[in-house]
This record gives sequence, structure tokens and C-alpha cells, in this order.
Amino acid sequence: MPRVTPFLWFDSEALEAAEHYVAIFPNSEIGDISRYTDAGPGEAGKPMVVAFSLDGKAMMALNGGPLFKFSEAVSFTVTCADQDEIDYYWERLGEGGQYSQCGWLKDKFGLSWQVVPDGMGELMAGPDPDAAKRGMAAVLKMTKLEIDVIRAAARGES
Repeated sequence: MPRVTPFLWFDSEALEAAEHYVAIFPNSEIGDISRYTDAGPGEAGKPMVVAFSLDGKAMMALNGGPLFKFSEAVSFTVTCADQDEIDYYWERLGEGGQYSQCGWLKDKFGLSWQVVPDGMGELMAGPDPDAAKRGMAAVLKMTKLEIDVIRAAARGES
């Protein structure tokens, strides 16, 4: 069966980004690094493609130059077991970047992330439409997601 691997285009920060992400996520590591040669198009010896894994999932990063930039059209979701995990990933991924609303942020490289609690889908689209509406209303007021506040809102306690 074929394997799908995210391939991220950076200007010149592929190795720095991979090292940053590997330091944040457990069970992660830098793999092979291929480097530009005298044939170009990058500077000979500089990293070209960096293979790495995040929590055991294969990723690739390319130093491809300034031609393309990240946008919110593609993001990675980090599903967290509890508020401590949300707080950890929110702070570490957002450091030097830009926080948005509803659990979204851009890291210092411009890559978008969603830091959400486990069960978020059920909370926002569960069998009780009124609870889902109340939960969504709470989420729309937040930057970093607060699990207890969202659950209380869904139960009608806010």
C-alpha cells in the first residue's frame, strides 16, 4: 500500500524547523539529510531535503527558496488528551509565531497548526444540536481552547 508523507517547502529553514518540531513531539527524530551539490540550485553543502518523523509519522522538509509560502489552507492538527497537553503544544508551537482563534496558530515558520482536545468532533457535532451549538459558541470566543469551558458550555452551564 502506498504511503503518504507530508512534504513541507521552506525557504532555507528546513533543518531548523525539523529540529524544532522534533524537540516538541515525543517519539520523533531527524532522519536522512540530503544536501545540495555543486549542481545546485542551492548552495553546495546546505541541506536540501530533511527527512524526519513526528510521533512516528514520516515527514519531509525542503529548502526550496522563497517562491512558496505556507497558508491556512493546509494545517496540522494536534489532538490532545487534556488541558496540560493543549497548554504545552499551544505554547511550544506558537512561540515566535502568531496565535489565532479557535485553537489555530501559525508557528515561527508560518506553518498552521490546530491544537484541539480529543473528542472535539463529538463536542461540535454530537447528537444534541443545542449542546453542539453552545460548545461551538464557546470555541468561537477562544484563542487557545479551554476544555472545561467548552464542555460546561455544551452542558448549558455557562
